[in-house]
Amino acid sequence: MIKQSLLAVVLGGTILSAHANTIMQMKTSQGDIEIELYNDKAPISVKNFESYVKQNFYSGTIFHRVIPGFMIQGGGFDQSMTQKPTQATIQNEAKNGLKNARGTIAMARTNDPNSASSQFFINVANNQFLDQAPSNPGYAVFAKVTKGMDVVDKIANTPTGRYGMFQDVPKQPITIQSVRIVNSSNK
Repeated sequence: MIKQSLLAVVLGGTILSAHANTIMQMKTSQGDIEIELYNDKAPISVKNFESYVKQNFYSGTIFHRVIPGFMIQGGGFDQSMTQKPTQATIQNEAKNGLKNARGTIAMARTNDPNSASSQFFINVANNQFLDQAPSNPGYAVFAKVTKGMDVVDKIANTPTGRYGMFQDVPKQPITIQSVRIVNSSNK
């Protein structure tokens, strides 16, 4: 206790942890979103997301599926709705105990539980039906929005329509301009 108090005094009242989660900033055409990754609880998904970030993969992609009261999905298509080539798919980590609550970020996937690659979605509501359960492999939560939920809500409420075979596509493209690591956990 004394060591911790001394450390707090030395660091100006802030106690730093060697196990802090990675913080990222996502710049979008609607504003900035700060994201905290769950390095310890979703290491496969976090490593996957960080790999795409380090390759600058997300720059120029759009939020291509937007459903008010549910979620906003991005990270796979450009403005012409052309899907970008991705890395190998990853193992589903939905059994990590994290819930698809408002403000959390999860890996998007197909009906195959282990098919997630670059796409993700931000929950704009508590979506318990997406959580892992005995009869549901679930969608793996790997991060949460720590700042900019107003931007997420603005995106969620944008007018949408059809674009070819796609539904719920914003009528005006909402672009991810960049995603960068602000503070790394060094894991």
